[in-house]
Amino acid sequence: MTAPVSNPQALAADDAPPRREIGVWGWARRNLFRTWYDTLLTLCFGWLFYRIVAGLIGWGIVQAGFGTTPKACAGSQGACWAFIGDLWPLFFVGAYPHDARWRPALALLLVVALGLLTLWRRTRTRWLLACWLLAPLPILALIGGSATLGLAAVDSGLWGGLMLTLLLAVVGIVFGFPLGVVLALGRRSRLPVIRALSVGYIELIRGVPLITVLFMASIMLPLFFPSGFNPDKVLRAMIGITLFYAAYMAEVVRGGLQGLARGQEEAAAALGLTYWQTTAFIVLPQALRIVIPPMVGTFIALLKDTSLVAIVGLFDLLGIARTATANPNWLGRIVEAYVFAGIIYWVLCFSMSQASRRLELRFQTRAG
Repeated sequence: MTAPVSNPQALAADDAPPRREIGVWGWARRNLFRTWYDTLLTLCFGWLFYRIVAGLIGWGIVQAGFGTTPKACAGSQGACWAFIGDLWPLFFVGAYPHDARWRPALALLLVVALGLLTLWRRTRTRWLLACWLLAPLPILALIGGSATLGLAAVDSGLWGGLMLTLLLAVVGIVFGFPLGVVLALGRRSRLPVIRALSVGYIELIRGVPLITVLFMASIMLPLFFPSGFNPDKVLRAMIGITLFYAAYMAEVVRGGLQGLARGQEEAAAALGLTYWQTTAFIVLPQALRIVIPPMVGTFIALLKDTSLVAIVGLFDLLGIARTATANPNWLGRIVEAYVFAGIIYWVLCFSMSQASRRLELRFQTRAG
């Protein structure tokens, strides 16, 4: 007969692993200091990381000049953030009229609200898709003006900065995504003509760089419109970006379609469902769930590639960063301008990446 344990807590403590094998120190021993060369590499990279971080802190904070006037940077050997403090409206809305800046701010709030609605688990997919497809209408009405809403028109030549970057990205995503889905379905179509047209379009667009498509949209697109209708540069850039990324989105969606078992369509056919019913309610929902990570990766690439619109005379966030340094009061502040623009791009891309993870968890929960 086994004797009763007089002190269970002491016995549990004796069976616990050594403290040096668990916690932060245990993780460091396993991953950073397992062998002598691991220790050497850790120390070398630790020293390099320290020098980089210390230099950035010294340049960007300790020795930096803050404020809104050039005098704030007099004598400072670090960054001149007074440059950003003085011209920050230019970075966000470009040359947009001062008394109407509330309109792009309201449009931005609308985009943020749609993003939060996308991450909310109780939102129905159909309503969400309809909201995104209709979103460009009120956004363009707010920014460009609308006689129906009593908003004065603002010439697109005054649009710029972060406002223009987000506008091009949202329009490209909203319209490029459904067009890409249609192209992916067309590439898998059993009709030879539709399949050939889809394959030809996808391979032609993917075979040229975006800069070429933007040039073609800027120069040749007016030839395809009726006489007297001359779309402005912003609309041409929107069309070029949408057509370009629709081809890439088509290949992403096609990967998801090919990842599904053939039995899904066969089972739907056995139940008497038509092709469109099978595609809309069985195939596409599963395929799109599979390709969320590469799809969001394409959206991030689209957001960053909007900087190429500078070649057709538009001043997005990066274009404004370059032109802002031409101000006589802030000559030579190109580093601060690019660092500020880079931080904004990083925040936007990181937010989209985190939203992608939330969507993956959301649909995994539903699937389970």
